[in-house]
Amino acid sequence: MPGLFELLIIGILVVGLAIFPFWMICSKAGFPGWISLAVLFPVLNIVLLFFLAFAEWPALRNGPQQDQTEL
Repeated sequence: MPGLFELLIIGILVVGLAIFPFWMICSKAGFPGWISLAVLFPVLNIVLLFFLAFAEWPALRNGPQQDQTEL
């Protein structure tokens, strides 16, 4: 049976593996990375998924504009 130290290490790894991908997604989408901490809370993680799915991403809005003169 694992002791307290082992459970603490496993817990930190699980939390890190849960937050890191969402932090990268939020950053690449143009949102602050700290909103990925919502993954730690039971209802806010679903809200975060819907927010990322349906929000207009600032990174796409401020991205390079394509030149339309080459038609």
